[in-house]
Amino acid sequence: MLEAYKISYSHKKHAILHNIDISVNYGELLVIVGPNGAGKSTLLSLLANETGKNEEPIFFKKKTFEEWEQMELAYNKAKFSQNNSHDIPLSCKDVVMMGRYPYFNANPNQKDHEAVLKAMEETDVAHLENRDYNLLSGGEKQRVHLARVLTQLDNEVLNKLVFLDEPLNNLDVLHQHRILHTIKNFTKKGNTAVMVLHDLNLAAQFADRIMLLKKGQVVAHNTPEKVFTPEIISKVYNFPCTVCPNPVNNNPLIIFGT
Repeated sequence: MLEAYKISYSHKKHAILHNIDISVNYGELLVIVGPNGAGKSTLLSLLANETGKNEEPIFFKKKTFEEWEQMELAYNKAKFSQNNSHDIPLSCKDVVMMGRYPYFNANPNQKDHEAVLKAMEETDVAHLENRDYNLLSGGEKQRVHLARVLTQLDNEVLNKLVFLDEPLNNLDVLHQHRILHTIKNFTKKGNTAVMVLHDLNLAAQFADRIMLLKKGQVVAHNTPEKVFTPEIISKVYNFPCTVCPNPVNNNPLIIFGT
């Protein structure tokens, strides 16, 4: 689904990423983790073709982004950013409808309205459809923007790709798990998701593969049980931890400070 090699990036002569190779399979959920300043969001933006340009081409479905037509790309790829505007003078439904802009010229049709309602129900904001977006809490705004991204990819295209940068910010535990299950179900249909998370236990529970970054370099890229070991985590985060099997699914359960 996605291939890139020798990804490097610098800003004002400050090196942020160093020669990263990455490949993500169809139907896979890859979670990028690492300490603050590791380069996670920068890597995600580069992979999504939104920041700078890598010297080596990035391939999405065997084509470079330059080979895609913009409208076709909008049906195949979407990105959720962690920094969304907090001042949008629209109703919640109208904000979510922004995700349908590639599908109509002037007025949305019935299918667009149905896609918006479906996404809002999925993220538990359907009851807020007529509310002023600016009056929502931080968590509610987060879920509205997640619905906007989901509705953009509501189409008949096979094997779609979504990038998500810290999608769980401001969400309570119920909605964190609800959103992660939504993303996991998305990948089970042959689609792919690349997501940045800070919560290592949620990453271990839901990810198919983990990429662990530190200071712009890949420390480990493998399944959760192979990446999340006490030795690797303690070294990267400079903080002691214990790793034991999660009693629910036997994935790694990380306990810090022990």
